[in-house]
Amino acid sequence: MEMVKDIDLISIQETRDLVEKAYEAQKRFEKFDQEKTNKIVDSLARVLRENAEYLGKLASETTKFGRWEDKKIKNILASEILNDYMKNMKTRGIINFDDNNKIYEVAVPMGVVAGIIPTTNPTSTVIFKTLISLKAGNAIVFSPHPRALECILKTVEIIKNELNKLGVDHNLVGCISNPTMEATSELMKHNKVAIILATGGSAMVKSAYSSGKPALGVGPGNVPAYIDKTANVEKAVADIFCSKTFDNGTICASEQSIIAHSSVLDAVKKECVRQGGYILNEEEKKKVEKILVGPTGAFNPAIVGLDGKTLADMAGIKVPDYTRVLIAPESGVGKKFPFSIEKLTCILAFYEAKNLDEAKYIALQLIRFAGMGHSCAIHANDRDRIIDFASIMPVSRLLVNTPTSQGAVGYSTSLTPSFTLGCGSYGGNATSDNISVMHLFNRKRIAYGVNDISSIKDFSNGSINSTVINNNNMYSDEFINKIIVEVKKALNNQI
Repeated sequence: MEMVKDIDLISIQETRDLVEKAYEAQKRFEKFDQEKTNKIVDSLARVLRENAEYLGKLASETTKFGRWEDKKIKNILASEILNDYMKNMKTRGIINFDDNNKIYEVAVPMGVVAGIIPTTNPTSTVIFKTLISLKAGNAIVFSPHPRALECILKTVEIIKNELNKLGVDHNLVGCISNPTMEATSELMKHNKVAIILATGGSAMVKSAYSSGKPALGVGPGNVPAYIDKTANVEKAVADIFCSKTFDNGTICASEQSIIAHSSVLDAVKKECVRQGGYILNEEEKKKVEKILVGPTGAFNPAIVGLDGKTLADMAGIKVPDYTRVLIAPESGVGKKFPFSIEKLTCILAFYEAKNLDEAKYIALQLIRFAGMGHSCAIHANDRDRIIDFASIMPVSRLLVNTPTSQGAVGYSTSLTPSFTLGCGSYGGNATSDNISVMHLFNRKRIAYGVNDISSIKDFSNGSINSTVINNNNMYSDEFINKIIVEVKKALNNQI
């Protein structure tokens, strides 16, 4: 009789084996110095850059999301551009010495990283997390989204083959080949996993934070883009469309809504149409709404990463063949206004703002509804208005006159190249940074004594008495305050 295979048990055992092997490989790898580590990361970045197009096509074929041409660009950003950014970073051994304060900083690898990989950016996220993990001296084990399994496994295979060529234990990088929720849970809670890098839906990120392990996760984006009366309208619309159509809106930092100042409203609408946008009427909005959200009001995953023309065809409305983005005029924010949600596809909500204050109000409502801490954009050429708008936005990235998809990940800006964008305390995240290699090692501090505590005076008689620290007087407020004064004097004298 043939035995029935329990896929959950198989996946849990596979996960345990992967972590154990990664743990042993990392213990040997952590002894490598900076030079040897850099050579390994350089070689991996090179071979992954060479396979950027192949993996981009495979990701598109596997997931049916987005455009392979844009996935290729994301793979390049995650390999070549990221490695160029990290090339001169010290991440092994002594990384800093503060001569004035006599403190050494030593980088110590964390150990085994658990990498949660989404379906929207699968190959680029694997590349990104591998390079920053190994650069910091860690191993990494991936939990792939089942829909993106084929392209993720292929990416890991390329990495392992290169590690073998370099004479490095390929178990430094592992991937679950039987992905289940149970396997992901086992990975995140395994006692030999040191930290979790979680990229995925809100439920997955919350699970990572509740696992009992240190976790670096991200929140959802619901990015508004405000076009001010001082903006270059043609460029603003071009930037927004460039971003929204990049991989057909699958990056969480892509714009979800346009807010246009009344004085440039008509110009913005005209430019949107000229550049391939299609503005829906009320009847067409209702048709698109049927494919936008399901019965519960949640975003329909079946339309992730689709272009404007395909979306229109699905909704049963006629649009020009060159249509890139569907635009829905909207009057409110919240569950009763479906176009105000995050839309990982080529659909934008459209709002009018009579003045800057109203623009700030609408943007705040959108961010608070579904994008706390993530990103926001303004297109303007007045510094005071930019600062006024930016200062009250509860986001970690305020992008000015640039596409948000490319800007937030560090492609069109000087931000750290990253595919894991922290949302800070606004979004319930541990950091507001673009996650990088600098988040993946511990800093051990070696601190020399600079204040001679043994010479603290016994203020009761003015003499030096080191035994005073054993006296109950050391706990009195008067004595503690006198010590503080003495220490401050000593520090001032050193300066």
